[in-house]
Amino acid sequence: MSNLSGVKVAFLVEDGYEDMECWYPKIRLEEEGAETAVASRETGVVESKHGYPIKAEFTPDELDPGSFDAVVIPGGTGSPDKLRRSKSVRDFVNGMDEEGRLIAMICHAGWVPISAGILEGKVATGYEAIKDDLINAGVDYRDESVILDGNLISSRHPGDLPDFLKAIIDYLE
Repeated sequence: MSNLSGVKVAFLVEDGYEDMECWYPKIRLEEEGAETAVASRETGVVESKHGYPIKAEFTPDELDPGSFDAVVIPGGTGSPDKLRRSKSVRDFVNGMDEEGRLIAMICHAGWVPISAGILEGKVATGYEAIKDDLINAGVDYRDESVILDGNLISSRHPGDLPDFLKAIIDYLE
């Protein structure tokens, strides 16, 4: 039996998501035995930044934060910017935070928890282009490959994916 058998992880994506920041975590977590669910503002095919689309089977309002152990929010400039404008996305991320569930964000994905209003007082990282946004949201920003602060794991870019996934897997074990 794998280490993450019985663990449920939601992925939030929108058109323009960064392929590697979605597929690498999804595949690695499934290899460890986790069950994954992909959600977007609308169900159906979601186009990626580099041509590896994914099927969203759920919308965020169909997901119960109490039924998931973690949410992974991939970056890409288009996806997080679209996701953060959705009340159902913000409500799901808030619900995950209220439940004390893991929220894992990478690259531009920090925009989603910023808009959900859950980052004030946290230590986190993200893509350099959103550093000021994170700081303005009350984050103690660090330029490191991975940061764990309570139920929040953050990384900067695809080059940080090995550290990002190690932190996620260690947290969920």
